[in-house]
Amino acid sequence: MPPLLAELGWRGLLYDHTDRLADALAAGPVTGYCGFDPTADSLHVGSLIPVMGLLHLQRAGHRPVILVGGGTGLIGDPSGKSTERPLQSREQIAANAAALRAQLERFLDFSGPTAALVRDNAQWLAPLALVDFLRDIGKHFSINLMLAKDSVKSRLDSGISFTEFAYMLLQAYDFLELHRRDGVTLQLGGSDQWGNITTGIELIRRAVGAESHGLVLPLVTTATGTKFGKTEAGAVWLDPARTSPYQFYQFWINADDRDVVRYLRYFTLFSRDIIADLEAQATARPERREAQQRLAHDVTARVHGEGAARTAAEVSTIVFGGGDPRTISPDALAVLSSEIPYAEVPSAETLDTLDLFLAVRIAPSKGAIRRLLEQGGLSVNGRKLAATDRTIPRADALATGYFLLRKGSRDYALARIRDS
Repeated sequence: MPPLLAELGWRGLLYDHTDRLADALAAGPVTGYCGFDPTADSLHVGSLIPVMGLLHLQRAGHRPVILVGGGTGLIGDPSGKSTERPLQSREQIAANAAALRAQLERFLDFSGPTAALVRDNAQWLAPLALVDFLRDIGKHFSINLMLAKDSVKSRLDSGISFTEFAYMLLQAYDFLELHRRDGVTLQLGGSDQWGNITTGIELIRRAVGAESHGLVLPLVTTATGTKFGKTEAGAVWLDPARTSPYQFYQFWINADDRDVVRYLRYFTLFSRDIIADLEAQATARPERREAQQRLAHDVTARVHGEGAARTAAEVSTIVFGGGDPRTISPDALAVLSSEIPYAEVPSAETLDTLDLFLAVRIAPSKGAIRRLLEQGGLSVNGRKLAATDRTIPRADALATGYFLLRKGSRDYALARIRDS
């Protein structure tokens, strides 16, 4: 079996492929692409599956092409959708396409013999003349064949517009154009893209008499049956302005024990031996969550950089792992200030305990805070307060004037001395 298929296979990333793909991969390097429609200004964690597919393609000695759908994004893929997508303006799609391109370029190598390429299908779709497209491309498509595709068939009862109905023609045309321009002979995508991919393969065969191939990767589900990449706060995005690196890290570290080994195979480049060792540790000592920590650090570093991953891990250790707040770095404190309740308080040599906790609204009133203090339910910088601790010395502050406040075992807030 060619290295690419073997690698994807043991990782559980090989859902299906066309019959002669193994022969094509064994014959020499191929050029393969995957498309990403810019219907939002950021990818989400579900997008990482096809991204990892391109990464494995490149690592196996083949050339990856990232296709940003600046043209097809104006329509939107109906695959997996029960209703029509709202159309966005050309300006918004162009801005989204630029944002996606910047995110995708972090994952692949753009140098050497297998240097990645980035293309935008607006380059050839935007100037396309309708009559020419219908005459030269439309003649190769059977309506009966198109109606049989899952993306169309699933929408026949609820209704599908001609705009979305024609999406598969445009995606097939993308495959043909990339074949002509860059020698692309392979398209990758999620398993819901099989119909669109095989339509492109058929178009290339009919239009230029060439052989091409398809490979689809699985759609990720969770052990609990919830949609992967969704949290109570919504989707988990790659854009740090939408999902902070700390929140991103927390998504992965909260992976269910039943999912974590699968996610290690899907979303990291760890070897079989390393993953097997982490699986053994997860089975023997699940409470340590070592597999989740390795997963969270690796994916966060790949998306946001090593520094952001280290800081996110530091914050997580303090808040959830019982770490010593006195060791926390200024960078971690700055991150924490945007993730938990935060307030600035006036400078003083000693700070009133009730006022300090009230400033961060950790309880609704001084009376409630006083009762918590008397019951031993408050801590400052990891030290549990006694009922007599009615003031906190300024000298007890952490780096750059911070106080990490806690109510109970998990309810954190952060206060910082405001110097005039």
